[in-house]
Amino acid sequence: MLALHFDGQTARVRDVADPADFRDSALVRVSLAGICDTDLQLVKGYMGFRGVLGHEFVGTIVDAPMDEPRGRRVVGEINFACESCPVCDAGMQRHCPSRRVLGILNADGALAEYVRIPAANLHTVPDSVPDAAAVFAEPLAAAFEILDQIDIEAGQDCVVLGDGKLGLLVAQVLRNAGAQVRTVGKHSKKLAVLERLGIETVALADWRPQPTSLVVEATGSREGFECAVAAVKPRGTIVLKSTFAERPQIDLAPLVVNEVRVIGSRCGPFPPALRALEAGNVDVASLVSDRLPLRDADEALRIAGAPGAMKILVETA
Repeated sequence: MLALHFDGQTARVRDVADPADFRDSALVRVSLAGICDTDLQLVKGYMGFRGVLGHEFVGTIVDAPMDEPRGRRVVGEINFACESCPVCDAGMQRHCPSRRVLGILNADGALAEYVRIPAANLHTVPDSVPDAAAVFAEPLAAAFEILDQIDIEAGQDCVVLGDGKLGLLVAQVLRNAGAQVRTVGKHSKKLAVLERLGIETVALADWRPQPTSLVVEATGSREGFECAVAAVKPRGTIVLKSTFAERPQIDLAPLVVNEVRVIGSRCGPFPPALRALEAGNVDVASLVSDRLPLRDADEALRIAGAPGAMKILVETA
């Protein structure tokens, strides 16, 4: 099959072997895949990944265990857990110590014609949700993870640092949960997406940090954490969403002195994400800037890495 493969040095589209079958897995014909900032970090050395890239997808089941209907349109959670360790028994499959992660850790990804994924990881896409929206289920679920980790109070002051795709989704999810959100970013075109929705924005160059109870760091940069520390008030909370290949030096003293709570936040629940897409409560259409065919996925990756780029989708069907 055709896929975007990273060999440790270069990501290029080439023919690779069909996905290998494994226990209780489903074979999905990918229709549409998204390029994420994590993919850009992987080709810079993050996680030491080698293989087929991509973890945001929507597709159709073509082969699966007996109780899984073929032809079902699905999206999928990216963590492949062992389901037999104490962590899995505690219901924390996303943190299974021996997990594989789609397109990120020891599992080929979805920027390909086909992908193999545990059948238990699949979620049916509502008929009213088009592929171009369904492909956002994974990053939108990551935004909803914050609501599982923190109780948002009505009118709670919140700053979202970063106007990338995830930052724009997080801002919408928090606003819909009742928070008073301000988003800080570098790109007026991206911030305009939120402004049209009535969410306050400010350019990074004009931003003057004010003590805030909740700060979500989604910049994807090493400087983001310092900005978050500068913005959070004593006994406030910082939620970290960024992953990147660099290993920045950080000063932990302000966190101790100001008794700041820091929460790492990664993957999240798919059901509320799909419900939000079905209800139209989150604008994802405005986040898409281009669609390219799979044969040009290496070019799509290059475009996605350009400053100010929005979501780039890859058509695999």
